[in-house]
Amino acid sequence: MTSTAVFAVEGMSCGHCERTVSAGLTALPGVTEVTADAKAGRVTVAGEIDEDRVRTAVVEAGFVLTGRL
Repeated sequence: MTSTAVFAVEGMSCGHCERTVSAGLTALPGVTEVTADAKAGRVTVAGEIDEDRVRTAVVEAGFVLTGRL
């Protein structure tokens, strides 16, 4: 099922952080679009979303996923 979800992410502070998180999430199977916003501390993910995989990708990128908004 295709949907859109917004997640709170701690630790992003710049455009490089946004690109790093976006690259990790875009590589996930089923993800069709990612928008990271460091200033707001959130990332929007569209597609077939597996929250456990999203969490793992964010952690592997060096950040903390604190929850779904």
